[in-house]
Amino acid sequence: MELIDTPYYLNETHKHIEKVLSFNDTNVVNMQLQIGQTVAEHEVDADVLIIVKRGKVIFTVEGREVEVSQHNLLHMAPGERHSLRAEEVSDFMVLQIKR
Repeated sequence: MELIDTPYYLNETHKHIEKVLSFNDTNVVNMQLQIGQTVAEHEVDADVLIIVKRGKVIFTVEGREVEVSQHNLLHMAPGERHSLRAEEVSDFMVLQIKR
């Protein structure tokens, strides 16, 4: 068992992106963004799960916009091009799982 802290950093910094765990074919990344911050379009050679702990993030996946919040979960297949924009101050987990 391993309990991993994911503290809130946005009171101290403008943006926070940190890989917090890597095992087998999985990476777990904590992202914390201020309102309006973006991540440019890219793709990942892995399944991607987005789990929002706080805030609201708009993902554009293959040209389609979806809102991700604490009330839902986003799955993207390997190779799906996507970008994102924080609609609110946001703290979320990104799980990258290679097949």
